[in-house]
Amino acid sequence: MTMIPPSLLPEGLSDRLPPQAEASARLSRRVLDTVATHGYERVMPPLAEFEDTLTQRLRSMRAQDMVRAVDPVSQRSLALRPDMTAQVGRIAATRMIRAPRPLRLSYAGPVIRLKANQLRPEREKFQVGAELIGSDSVAAAVEIVNVAIEALQAAGVAGITIDFTLPDLIDALAAGPLPLAPHEVEAVRTELDAKDAGALASIGPAAAAYLPLIEATGPFHAAMERLEAFNAGIGGAIDSRIAGLRAIAKPIGWDITLTLDPTEQHGFEYQNWFGFSIFADGFTGEIGRGGSYAIARADGADEPAMGFSLYPDLLVDAGFAFEAPSRLFLPIGHDADAAARLRTQGWHTVAALSDGEDGQAQRCSHWLDGVELRPY
Repeated sequence: MTMIPPSLLPEGLSDRLPPQAEASARLSRRVLDTVATHGYERVMPPLAEFEDTLTQRLRSMRAQDMVRAVDPVSQRSLALRPDMTAQVGRIAATRMIRAPRPLRLSYAGPVIRLKANQLRPEREKFQVGAELIGSDSVAAAVEIVNVAIEALQAAGVAGITIDFTLPDLIDALAAGPLPLAPHEVEAVRTELDAKDAGALASIGPAAAAYLPLIEATGPFHAAMERLEAFNAGIGGAIDSRIAGLRAIAKPIGWDITLTLDPTEQHGFEYQNWFGFSIFADGFTGEIGRGGSYAIARADGADEPAMGFSLYPDLLVDAGFAFEAPSRLFLPIGHDADAAARLRTQGWHTVAALSDGEDGQAQRCSHWLDGVELRPY
């Protein structure tokens, strides 16, 4: 492997070369083509926006997560987008405010964060997704989850697992049937996320009431039974959430693995009642996520929305979606009509620019001899 000098690119940024670049574009195109068949129309927001515009659209968007600079024209602070969902929300809340709801939009493009994490050191990612704006109902969740699955299957991804969560469950319980002191809420959330029963019980008697939620984790149907037993013990306080999860899971095909972690919080900071992560066999870490959230409008009201984002880099890095094209070498003086006809049949042609060029060096498997194909 050719080493790149450390000073050539900033830390966490890298080039995409053939065939990885082609694979990334191919996978993204298949996802976008699939969501388009469900009525999702493409938008292309800019790479940078005013910092305050981005942070106002989603509650979890923080200035400290962004790569920022001062715009020399306006002298206002600019930020490179760390996520495209907020930009789609801005478009929906401003330029498409009068468009009929629900509004279905799709997008694809690079995003960049100020810092990476140890598991994924890349600061730049490619994000592809779809957003349904104007509803966060169970019906909207059913559509979003199934469109995400269909898009991945159309891209050739197999062995898909969907892990459901209820991001605002702790807040809802703490404000209702299982009260917690303000200082206890974050501690309970942290220990549930870590699945640390001992640490959770040590917080206090009120926190110990949340212990059954640790057991309500794992394969979907068994975990749902434990969640339903917990719900019965608190007087059915989360009946609607349980009914929603059942309705979302019902139409999903038998070939999709379903799991449940009702208190998962990491990465779901801006989702509210429903969230999901997407995994696939053979890949470490999630390849996408989605759920319900709210978009801040200019009038101060929140507009409900539902969506998903996929990050194909993980798949591409593992060699997924690579398809070697059929490359044909065209010598000097070749038959232009024959070459044009072969391109319509799927051949990628490489024309010689001077005598003596080597088609095999150009990774061509065949060369054009008059109107005939000759293998090397």
